[in-house]
Amino acid sequence: MSDIKWSYSSLGLFQQCPRKYYHLRVVKDIVEPETTAILYGKEVHLALEEYIRDGKPVPPQFKEFVAIADMLKAIPGDKLCEYKMGLTKDIQACGFFDDNVWFRGVADLVIVNGETARVIDYKTGKSSEYADVKQLELMALAIFKHFPKVRKVKAGLVFLVCNDFVKASYDKKDSPTTWLKWLQEIDRLQASHDNDVWNAKPNFTCRKFCLVKSCEHNGKGHYR
Repeated sequence: MSDIKWSYSSLGLFQQCPRKYYHLRVVKDIVEPETTAILYGKEVHLALEEYIRDGKPVPPQFKEFVAIADMLKAIPGDKLCEYKMGLTKDIQACGFFDDNVWFRGVADLVIVNGETARVIDYKTGKSSEYADVKQLELMALAIFKHFPKVRKVKAGLVFLVCNDFVKASYDKKDSPTTWLKWLQEIDRLQASHDNDVWNAKPNFTCRKFCLVKSCEHNGKGHYR
């Protein structure tokens, strides 16, 4: 069977429910609609990208985020907005659209300064209560491959609306051990593709939020 191509979001979808992943990412017979929250997030990301990279004024409705953007602009180093990174299956850097790409990741902002890099992910949710830094870990692993001189990555989830920061840091020397953890999850995803097995995994989204209406768990269970 052919090797999969994956990202943090696709792996997360598979971990949430393999059957949902199958419909949204394999046969693609269901399209996830763009909600108001998703569209708002895209607009904010674009506004900050153009402000930090090009100096384009932030639209009036997002002026409250300028102070945070200015703080990021003041950090020394080369700033790369919406930076696309690809990795091959043998975990070497490659282009995002290369034929042999295995993993794809897009960082909202990467700042490279010598042996230290920073990776920032903007969040437009109203609370940082359920902050998930696993995405930052994966971005750091990719940065170590794309920027071989970098030894340390300082990472952060920037919750713009509630003005909160969730920080993490990663050392290059820990990469081999960290990759083992991720590869175990990727092996499970690859096995589902190879065997064409997509079991449903009941969870809190079944009750109200799942788009797979044909699933026997749809509309059942509890939600938080």
